[in-house]
Amino acid sequence: MTRKKAEKKEISQEWLTTYSDMMTLLLTFFVLLYSFSIIDTIKFRKLSSSLASALNNSGADMFEVYETSGDVPVIGEEVPGSDVLPNQNGNAMYNAVTEFVNDNNLGEYVTIKESARGIIIEFKDRILFDTGRAEIKNEGVPVLMKITELIGNMPNDIIIEGHTDNVPISTAQFPSNWELSSARALRVMWYLTENRGLDPKRFSVQAFGEYNPIAGNDTPEGRAQNRRVNILILSKNDEELNQVNMP
Repeated sequence: MTRKKAEKKEISQEWLTTYSDMMTLLLTFFVLLYSFSIIDTIKFRKLSSSLASALNNSGADMFEVYETSGDVPVIGEEVPGSDVLPNQNGNAMYNAVTEFVNDNNLGEYVTIKESARGIIIEFKDRILFDTGRAEIKNEGVPVLMKITELIGNMPNDIIIEGHTDNVPISTAQFPSNWELSSARALRVMWYLTENRGLDPKRFSVQAFGEYNPIAGNDTPEGRAQNRRVNILILSKNDEELNQVNMP
């Protein structure tokens, strides 16, 4: 009887040893998993700061670190702030520009479009220039003055784009549509900076000639749409957009 009791006791001790080893391994495994889930906040902030600088702060919000309690939301659970979409600020700027155009009765002269780079103010054909010329028409000056009020109250950088149709031009002043589209964009930028006093550091010019059409060139209507000057208001981050003060 004594031998049987001893054997039972020995078996019981071996089982506990195995169980203890298994629990130790499980504990080590879960500690390892937890360590993988911990973010080095300091290193992450340094990384986000570097990326934001490289992107001229346009991507700063993408890498913002939020301090939380460590609770992980359940799948399907609504996360606070998840209804804020990345393009919400772009939509806000688009709505503000559209409202300004409507309030000042500019819809007859310009079209507002939204692009991945920002908001486009597209001047309709012959509002600013006669065919084959790059002098701003007297009729176009009041429209440009109103647009100056709009972009003058924004912190955003501006690109002036010049476009033409595919009708060839070959004059001493404009050997091709490249020169014509460039001269028109430069003339608009010159007016906004030299005549209206906007900061030249905010502006740049792009000339596309006939090579970025928005309509076919086989009809007069299509060619009229392609002859255009665009003012592109480049998108900025939340802080800069909040500085917009509409007149």
